[in-house]
Amino acid sequence: MDETATPKPAQGAMPGEHAASGLDRRLSVAPMMDWTDRHQRMLMRKLAPNTLLFTEMVTTGAILHGDAERHLAFDRAEHPLALQLGGSDADDLARATDIAQRYGYDEINLNCGCPSDRVKSGRFGACLMAEPDHVAQLVTAMTNSTDRPVTIKCRIGIDQCDSGPFLDDFVDAIAETGCHTFYIHARQAWLQGLSPKENRDVPPLDYDRVRRLKQRRPELEIILNGGLKTIKAMQSALEPDKALPALDGVMIGREAYQNPLIMARAERLFFPQAAQADHTLMVADRLASLEDYVIARLAAGTPLKSITRHMMGLMNGRPGARAWRRQLSAVPQDDSITWQDIVAQAAAIEKGGHRNIAA
Repeated sequence: MDETATPKPAQGAMPGEHAASGLDRRLSVAPMMDWTDRHQRMLMRKLAPNTLLFTEMVTTGAILHGDAERHLAFDRAEHPLALQLGGSDADDLARATDIAQRYGYDEINLNCGCPSDRVKSGRFGACLMAEPDHVAQLVTAMTNSTDRPVTIKCRIGIDQCDSGPFLDDFVDAIAETGCHTFYIHARQAWLQGLSPKENRDVPPLDYDRVRRLKQRRPELEIILNGGLKTIKAMQSALEPDKALPALDGVMIGREAYQNPLIMARAERLFFPQAAQADHTLMVADRLASLEDYVIARLAAGTPLKSITRHMMGLMNGRPGARAWRRQLSAVPQDDSITWQDIVAQAAAIEKGGHRNIAA
């Protein structure tokens, strides 16, 4: 695609349709490579209608020199939806932001937290935290290219850098640009000596460090990410603790993917009035409501396995979970399995008297 061409808007969405202000960020699902694609997001939207969703990280190169439509297209039903960009060149980020905003994203987020070698070699991700003034320039360039909010996702520190003044200096420099919202993974990123997988678990969590940042900069919107696996942990983040202030929201990562029904339960906590209307719906009902989307994607050439691969954890902890996973695992090899078969399997499992998904 010609990088100067005007892309198609998201299906059913018009540029400018969704206001840049007023996003509710109390509850969000983290951007996760190979996981939070458009099919996973549609499933998540059926489970958590009000939660802010994120794309996978999309690099500026993929937008400017690749298939922008493939990377940026999404369904109108996915709103509210944020795009996470990866890049370190101000001009490239400005151009990518300009293209992306025409698709109708509600927020553009800059990745300053990914510790992978591939990202580090491209001078973006967590290594950018060592260059706060440069990141401020990147955010300014992005902000000048969109009327949507530009936000940051980062760690509390990198390698040997002390997470006290280091994090403060980083956030202060970015906040000078007018950036108001920071999603903070409450672990340091060890760019030397740990793999990306180890970086998700080995560095200890330090929620108090994130709270101290909020205490110091109460005017900023500070969202906590990292290790949040229970409803209680989510709720605790939004309450004061040990004389430290409450945080403004929580971003759920792997738990939302591996145990997606936790997001349906989280909606009961964060959006009680909205959740009340549909709290009795079962998994099978939510899947059945995806039928039009699935039919459209299959007609467009998407393999059914690309959609169902995100559903392995839907029945975790229930009798019948093994049969559920076995059926989904067979989809790539068995062309006779249909979407209707999958919905029927979910209904059969739930007929055993199991609790509904928001119980």
